[in-house]
Amino acid sequence: MAANPNPYDLTGPDDDSSRRYPAVRADILPMRRRHLRSVLRIEALVYPRPWSHTLFLSELTQRATRAYFVAKVRGSVVGYYGLMLVDEDAHITTVAVDPSWHRHKIATRMLLHAARTALQRSSTHLTLEVRVSNEPAKTLYRQFGFEPVGIRRNYYVETGEDALVMWARNIDEPAYLARLAGIAIRLGSSEE
Repeated sequence: MAANPNPYDLTGPDDDSSRRYPAVRADILPMRRRHLRSVLRIEALVYPRPWSHTLFLSELTQRATRAYFVAKVRGSVVGYYGLMLVDEDAHITTVAVDPSWHRHKIATRMLLHAARTALQRSSTHLTLEVRVSNEPAKTLYRQFGFEPVGIRRNYYVETGEDALVMWARNIDEPAYLARLAGIAIRLGSSEE
């Protein structure tokens, strides 16, 4: 397959997923305790070793260095993400979408929101880890300018799988801001 010439295109050149699975409007809101039942349900569906209620509560109490959000469609939590903020770096700690809502651009909307949240919190770089086998996630992250920089061997304890470490640097520069604007346009909204 030929490389996609448009770095802001959220579909591949032969990808007609937008016709089969339309992007939907998702409200991105701060995660609260009342959302945890839904978050934990999704967590159990998506991860072989889900985070606990206690771990999420702990993360939510660290407001100076953490930012957690949920994505809601028609009032239901369909996804969530978290950021850990350290100096100029924003580390995406988790991203998950209910499997029944995959391919509706929920993760794209959340990553756009995450990048904007990182910028609002004075971050200049984004980082994350992803399973080396998770090609759909790596493709999405590349659209946001993430590039692989290393491997964490046996990072995922439950499977022994390696994690690919990815960074998006200089997110406060005009070129990256233009990337975000392009993604927002493709989603049909400049105000996510």
